[in-house]
Amino acid sequence: MSAPIRHVSDTALWVAMYRALETERPDALFTDPFARRLAGERGERILETMPRARAMAWPMIVRTAVMDEIIERQIVLGATTVINLAAGLDSRAFRLRLPPTIRWFDVDLPDMIAYRQEQFAGATPACIHEHLVADLSNPAVLPAVFARAAGAGPAMVITEGLLVYLTDGQVADIARAAYAQPEIRWWLSDLATPALLEMLKKSWHSSLAGANAPMQFAPADSRAFFEPLGWREIEFRSTWSESLRLKRSVPLAGFWNVLSRLAPKARRDGQLRMSGTILFERA
Repeated sequence: MSAPIRHVSDTALWVAMYRALETERPDALFTDPFARRLAGERGERILETMPRARAMAWPMIVRTAVMDEIIERQIVLGATTVINLAAGLDSRAFRLRLPPTIRWFDVDLPDMIAYRQEQFAGATPACIHEHLVADLSNPAVLPAVFARAAGAGPAMVITEGLLVYLTDGQVADIARAAYAQPEIRWWLSDLATPALLEMLKKSWHSSLAGANAPMQFAPADSRAFFEPLGWREIEFRSTWSESLRLKRSVPLAGFWNVLSRLAPKARRDGQLRMSGTILFERA
């Protein structure tokens, strides 16, 4: 039997299945009418064969819901262009409540863009939407990608589910190239810490490394990493805290939450920052 994940882009099928499962709940936090079709049979197979895949649905669902909230809010606050890097099978340009004047660019590798164009054929985006082909591992292409914000800012960059698969140097390349475009004002991403990365590797390292998709980027101090590159954290949403708010937690989450209050404050704060959604603003 072949490995469930053969390329890093296959993780998009996996995440789309999580969105499909949430959409099909009677109390869904969001609705993605495209998700199950986008995931397809391979997405279902990945979900069923990856170790603990179903048990790990909750952080992916929380991440999607939280990012939806932040994106819609930042657009109200003035963002007029969105550059979605490594877009995968993200359907936000088609499913969110967006003003029709928003410019939205979904950026990914050629095969993924071709698949997206096939799957979204006939669908009407909520805004001015464009697909861009780019290999983001090549820093030389980044200035041209970010130049799409020129003349149409303020702009926001999204790197959902991307940075963890990159090296420190590749993340720094993205940070510098985005900062070099003055109209890019915000950067929305998810981040993990080294402790969480070690936990995830125990379940998924062999599957992801075999597909040349090892998890790598997990700064111990995100502020110390990003601030010298021009990006200041203005909001952090802990995945754990948001899971309690949104009622998408692990079993006995309330008990573990009460128990954690007995720990020293520094330890509690560190646990809350193990995983989260982070919004940067150019410094």
